[in-house]
Amino acid sequence: MSKRFRTCDLNQPFLLPPSLQDWLPEKHLARFIADVVEQLDLSRIFGYYGRQDGRGLAAYHPVMMVRLLLYGYCLGVVSSRKIERETYEDVAFRYLAADQHPDHDTIASFRQTHLESLAGLFTQALRLCEKAGLVQLGHVAIDGTKLKANASKHKAMSYDRMNEKEKVLQEEVEKLLAQAAQTDAAEDAQYGRGKRGDDLPAELARRESRLKKIAEAKAALEQEAKERAEQEKATVEARLEQRRKQEQERGKKFGGRPPEAPDPEQAKPEPKAQRNFTDPDSRIMVDGATKSFMQAYNAQAAVDSHSQIIVAAAITQETNDKKQLVPMLQQVEQNLGRKPEQATADAGYFSEAAVTDPSVKEVELLVAPDRQRHGKLCEKTGEVMQDAPKAAPEQQRREEGPSAEGTVSQNRIVEAMRQKLRTPEGQAVYKMRKAVVEPVFGQIKERRGFRSFLLRGLAKVKAEWQIICLTHNLRKLFHAAVCPQSA
Repeated sequence: MSKRFRTCDLNQPFLLPPSLQDWLPEKHLARFIADVVEQLDLSRIFGYYGRQDGRGLAAYHPVMMVRLLLYGYCLGVVSSRKIERETYEDVAFRYLAADQHPDHDTIASFRQTHLESLAGLFTQALRLCEKAGLVQLGHVAIDGTKLKANASKHKAMSYDRMNEKEKVLQEEVEKLLAQAAQTDAAEDAQYGRGKRGDDLPAELARRESRLKKIAEAKAALEQEAKERAEQEKATVEARLEQRRKQEQERGKKFGGRPPEAPDPEQAKPEPKAQRNFTDPDSRIMVDGATKSFMQAYNAQAAVDSHSQIIVAAAITQETNDKKQLVPMLQQVEQNLGRKPEQATADAGYFSEAAVTDPSVKEVELLVAPDRQRHGKLCEKTGEVMQDAPKAAPEQQRREEGPSAEGTVSQNRIVEAMRQKLRTPEGQAVYKMRKAVVEPVFGQIKERRGFRSFLLRGLAKVKAEWQIICLTHNLRKLFHAAVCPQSA
């Protein structure tokens, strides 16, 4: 007797109505996302649809759209066209879409319209993680990573180059305008005045457009230079006022030339200051892994050591992390209502102002003041050897006055931090920093494929980073629920 086979007729109709619940196993990420979305407060999104008279074409339900976007970001599928295609080809997407198929324009429009509200779900998801016991705030590790902007670095131009290109384009535009005037005069003579002639030459339109973009970029760089000069002027004036008070108290003037405040009206951008035409808010940065230059943003994350939950997320245009320690810790308190007990960060975050800021005085900070030599240990103590800090010019001169006092104070703070990091307790906590925060960046960039942003502009990139971190936390919450023994 021959072997029997099950039927596989593609034309076989369903004998009973199909159920969406039969499509996926019980412990599937898509089911988890559907359950979580039901617990989130989407009132800001619903509030956008203010019309209550029932007229007009019915819109796709916001809950379904949020499910699709969050699940897509969980997997690294963020393109609206890919999400549309997956609602046909992928069972999990089809399940979350309730067997509906919003087109890519609808998906992109929904994300664009409600981007800020979607980013705001980060805090709600973080609270769910806290309720599940995944956040303890005993030790928070802070670090940053460079993510590519949705722009090519070859679309950037320096201020010096802009001046040169602007002159060239201006000359070309004037020549083309003169040619157009000659053509108009000849056509008026041939066809009569007021009759239709040729359209604006494509070359002229293209050059005028480029000239306009360069002018806008130059104006933006000049405004940034002016704002920096105004900030520097305020700082110098405060230092001069402090100097005057100290001179009055001691009865004699300090030696050396007092600092001079810049004139904001005379401030000019540096010749090599660059601006990108595709995404002007992005900056040229050095990728820490490849040491190559890239058009990017600096993505910041504070990660709780208990379950690698991101408790604070931010985007900065700064190429280094020097000013990010205090804002990140303040955001942790804002998100969860309390401060972490300990916080670690590498040498890129260290500054006297940061580690002595009053807002973080209740947090035990372990921030390396010196960059470490990777892999080199002291034979006697077993500690990781550190590079000796280079002496600052103020320290070498040992000048009498406020700068000398500031240098002495800074040296005292640096040495105190070194001593803290040399203790067994300090070493035990600090050596865990990389194991806490760097795997999170690996999961985001390698596992989920987020090596560049989809959106452009600082505000949109900030929101997108919040969504990326939100879905990272949802994945952690899901795995904790499915595999509680490994959470």
